[in-house]
Amino acid sequence: MHQETAVAGFRLAYDRTGAGRGAPAVLLLHGWPGDRTDYRQVAPLLSASADVVVPDLRGFGESDKHHADPARQYNAAAQARSIIGLIGELGLSRPVIAGYDIGSRIAQAIARDRPDLVRALVIAPPLPGIGDRILQPQAQQEFWYQAFHHLELCPQLIDGRPPAVRAYLRHFWSHWSGPGYQVTEDHLDHLVSVYAPLGAFTASIAWYRAGAGSVATSLAEQVPARDRRIAAPTTVLWPEHDPLFPREWSDRIADFFAAATLDGLDGAGHFSPLEAPDRFAAAVTDAAAGQSGR
Repeated sequence: MHQETAVAGFRLAYDRTGAGRGAPAVLLLHGWPGDRTDYRQVAPLLSASADVVVPDLRGFGESDKHHADPARQYNAAAQARSIIGLIGELGLSRPVIAGYDIGSRIAQAIARDRPDLVRALVIAPPLPGIGDRILQPQAQQEFWYQAFHHLELCPQLIDGRPPAVRAYLRHFWSHWSGPGYQVTEDHLDHLVSVYAPLGAFTASIAWYRAGAGSVATSLAEQVPARDRRIAAPTTVLWPEHDPLFPREWSDRIADFFAAATLDGLDGAGHFSPLEAPDRFAAAVTDAAAGQSGR
């Protein structure tokens, strides 16, 4: 399905499954380099008791991919505006919003700027509180790609070239995952089908070109006043084997969230909805029942 009313010219594609109107609403936000199929194992676990909506973000999957100024149309605030528009169009009443990777940042932006719309958050890294630790040598060995995405050389080498897209995405899906997970060739086939068309890869990295990546965001972050912290009850799911976000970076969550609980995803890597779908779904179910952020 596609959003009927465009927001700043962008219409989102989405899946809607589950118990329908009247059931608790759940909104699941994917990461890079993925799309809404990141939640293909989580959504069925929620559908018996929740109204589950899973969109492709701006510039991803089957959603619109316009050539536009990234800083205006692809940053966290712009992505949040599209999700807020979808919440209104579908009549979702204070959904639980869950996300990982860039989906986590967008969920946080909605909860910070429109707390009236959010029942609770279930999020995996990145989270605020990293600060200048992101400049440590070991961290920079992992975050090189964010600087690369700013170079025109990047889309010149990759955009519209299926073999290059496949090789590039395979690196991240292999390197960022935990020891018990391996991306399938079928899933790579799907990702190539949505990332390899001309302009699609470039649209996907507009998030980083907007300055919304973790390096730029972490260096710019400031601790808010206590009454300006994110108020929504928040469950933080922190993987054990995410090379981007080591667990010791979870030590400042309380500086940014008023009611957060931290749960470890032992054995999992960066792709938490696919590597730990049962635990991810259980956290969302608990949040919908008012049992998060205690």
